[in-house]
Amino acid sequence: MAIEINGTATEAAPRPGQCLRTFLREQGNFGVKKGCDGGDCGACTVHVDGKPVHSCIYPAVRAEGHSVTTIEGLSSEGELHQMQQQFLDNQGFQCGFCTAGMMMTAATFDEEQKANLPRNLKGNLCRCTGYRSIADAVCGGARNGQNTSDGGTAASAGPEGKNRGQLGANVPAPAGRAVVTGTARYTLDVPPEQLPGLLHLKLLRSPHAHARIVSIDTTAALRVPGVVAVFTHEDAPARLFSTAQHELYTDDPDDTRVLDDVVRFIGQRVAAIVAESVGAAEAGARAIKVEYELLDAVFSPQDALLPGAPAIHGEKDGETARISRPQDNVVAEVHSELGNVEAGFAAADFIHENTYQTQRVQHVAMETHCSIAWVEPSENPAEDRLMVRSSSQVPFLVRRTLARVFDLPEDRIRVVAGRVGGGFGGKQEVLTEDLVAMAALNLRRPVQVEFTRTEQFTATTTRHPFTIKVKAGTSRDGHLTAMQLDVVTNTGAYGNHAPGVMFHGCGESLAVYNCANKKVDALAVYTNTVPAGAFRGYGLSQMIFAIESAVDELAVGIGMDPLEFRLKNMVRPGDHMLSTNPEPEEDVFYGSYGLDQCVALVRDALERGGQRYRDAGLDDLGPEWVTGVGSALSMIDTVPPRGHFAHTRLRLLPDGAFDAAVGTAEFGNGTTTVHAQLAATALSTTASNVTVRQSDTDLVEHDTGAFGSAGTVVAGQATLLAAQELALRIRAVAAGYAGVSEADCVLEDGAVRCGERVLALAEVYDAGQQQGVELAAEGRWGGTPRSVAFNVHGFRVAVNTGTGELRILQSVQAADAGVVVNPRQCRGQVEGGIAQALGVALYEEVRVNEAGKVTTDILRQYHIPTFADVPRSEVYFAKTNDQMGPLGAKSMSESPFNPVAPALANAIRNATGVRFAALPISRDKIYLALKDADASTPTQLARI
Repeated sequence: MAIEINGTATEAAPRPGQCLRTFLREQGNFGVKKGCDGGDCGACTVHVDGKPVHSCIYPAVRAEGHSVTTIEGLSSEGELHQMQQQFLDNQGFQCGFCTAGMMMTAATFDEEQKANLPRNLKGNLCRCTGYRSIADAVCGGARNGQNTSDGGTAASAGPEGKNRGQLGANVPAPAGRAVVTGTARYTLDVPPEQLPGLLHLKLLRSPHAHARIVSIDTTAALRVPGVVAVFTHEDAPARLFSTAQHELYTDDPDDTRVLDDVVRFIGQRVAAIVAESVGAAEAGARAIKVEYELLDAVFSPQDALLPGAPAIHGEKDGETARISRPQDNVVAEVHSELGNVEAGFAAADFIHENTYQTQRVQHVAMETHCSIAWVEPSENPAEDRLMVRSSSQVPFLVRRTLARVFDLPEDRIRVVAGRVGGGFGGKQEVLTEDLVAMAALNLRRPVQVEFTRTEQFTATTTRHPFTIKVKAGTSRDGHLTAMQLDVVTNTGAYGNHAPGVMFHGCGESLAVYNCANKKVDALAVYTNTVPAGAFRGYGLSQMIFAIESAVDELAVGIGMDPLEFRLKNMVRPGDHMLSTNPEPEEDVFYGSYGLDQCVALVRDALERGGQRYRDAGLDDLGPEWVTGVGSALSMIDTVPPRGHFAHTRLRLLPDGAFDAAVGTAEFGNGTTTVHAQLAATALSTTASNVTVRQSDTDLVEHDTGAFGSAGTVVAGQATLLAAQELALRIRAVAAGYAGVSEADCVLEDGAVRCGERVLALAEVYDAGQQQGVELAAEGRWGGTPRSVAFNVHGFRVAVNTGTGELRILQSVQAADAGVVVNPRQCRGQVEGGIAQALGVALYEEVRVNEAGKVTTDILRQYHIPTFADVPRSEVYFAKTNDQMGPLGAKSMSESPFNPVAPALANAIRNATGVRFAALPISRDKIYLALKDADASTPTQLARI
């Protein structure tokens, strides 16, 4: 019996054992996504006879004789389904990868189910939004806009029509309709006819934490039907590189090969199998025989630093590979003292000392790492081009790395990123592109690789675990006298991002406080574990957890309100921002300053929240419950150091619309909307009149990439400069055509007013053609000078002392984002950062056993926040106007994440008297700490 898909019977029959998800995608239904292949995330949700199912675990054969509806079939005759329209109206998405599945589930809800979303959306996960906008969408916008059910949200201001879709308006995402209809094209959403002969690549991975490959026998693998080739270290380029991607590749150690003859963690690549199907490639991997020579391994940085420990990269030359001390497993280090900490501690009236620990965390972008490569032939084979389509935040840097590794000129490589399904720093790496490039260059056929969710956990990257020993002193009147930190970071088996994460972590976390005496000793250390890499906050969140916890303890120690203590010590305009260098960064300035506003906004919100609870009689939950409030602050430079470059090309089209070509990627960070708004503001038009093309190395000269929150303040600045220049050129052409001075020409929406005469932009375009003038302009920005952005978070919590249950009664964040380009979108960034940080604070952890193996390798073993886990946060923006940012804007993608964990730990400390110094602060840890705490001791320092 045929399977009916979106009202049409298909003649295709599923293969034995095939799941419905892959079958539907083979029929061209690319809106059906893969997020887990385990029934855990809901991205693959479709309807079978009107009922939602997770198609990744639904056998395709069971759908025979039934009606299947995908997101492509939810709308009818061009009219959006009501749920699609509600998601579009409320922008219930960011990257959008989970959105189709979310809508397919919600489209079946009745009013009773909508009233209990925590239960009924438990099978659908979103990593980007924080779920508030999803709730608004599912419920039809009943809670959208400037509602005050969460205590008021100043961040809601800015109606969609304000300024005709320019600066400060809630302009909808340009890809919104494509996202809600399932037609937005992510990396692997390529029709097969566009890539004839597509092959699939799978990897054989190491079962050992440290071993030398003695031999690999691929004979049996090559006999597997469908297997085309097997690549080993003998076939791979010998060049060492780093998977980490920065503007300066010398920022990271060259310690990695595409395929190596030494494996340094369980899960490392051993061989790449290329076949006609995924199943054949997997069978080929199972048939390979490898002989290993086992080597001693080390799994903690503390053990790796011991004399005689196995040198994980001991064979490398430290100077050539840019490894600080390879024989000692030290990738990078910093040692600095400002002032005299010994004298500072001698002058202190109270000293706090403790060791704080942060854990491994996975990015869990809903779209796993994936890429496709093929060779585009030319008449001259020497000019053939390598084409790569990748889920990357940094397509231009990927091109550069592939050129280095494969000894190709950059102009013979083109890298394109479609819409990317989440990043969070995890896609600031080359983890798949080198593999498909190697295979495509050798086989001259298209090759695709898609990581499983298990591979994401075991073989990509994580957040760097930090161990931070803090000693801090204060005077009786609340002034910091000394701060000393001993930091050890675990970079895992490879040093990608290790130096940058360590240096950045020890930067703004310390610089935000005035203290004459600061000392830092920090080491980034190799271990035989899954590599760490870039993660939201880039080292700051780990350090801020320790420092903000210590600051709270200092305040408690002298009997001062913690927020008041922060106000006494935090930097203000005119103060040097110092961390590990005696002189401030030469290109970092107070472009604007809203930290004092953020503190006041959070303090006032918490006071109002307390009053609401008292008025409602909810301040007393019973004898076993204790309540408390806590807060934390953070500062971040708005641009990464040492250059971050962007280039934009902008042109007027014959119909009077505008085309913007930019390099930066869109993965839920909202840069596409921001570029359109910035250009529209400078050109006095609407954002809908600006089409943004992006993430293609053939479009512009160069773009460092979408990381370090640079999408607005770097790439957006380039777009603004291009738009301002184009506006001048349009006025000049219009003035010549109308016979008036340029001063008399003013751009209006879709036209130029030249005195009494109004010229449509299409007419001006024609005039430019007649004058031989191309109405186009380019903008470039190099990421300097830089400003600073601020975030303050506050919590009100209740803790059950008998069970360890934690309830978040109130969550509030204030952000200094400068002039907010798009309030709704920026609020979504803040909410998403809060949600992700709550997962890190309370339960997320990539666990590694005593043999170095990751044990939390599927989503049901690794708890990311669900709808029920995330409170509705109040979000406020300080009123500032940044001198460095485009039209006064600042960055606001990474920074909302940073103060959340310490604010929550401080609230729990305030409620219970117990200081939790290690993340995550799970319920069982709270229970055990409270059980063991001595009631006669004012403070217990929990290291559980």
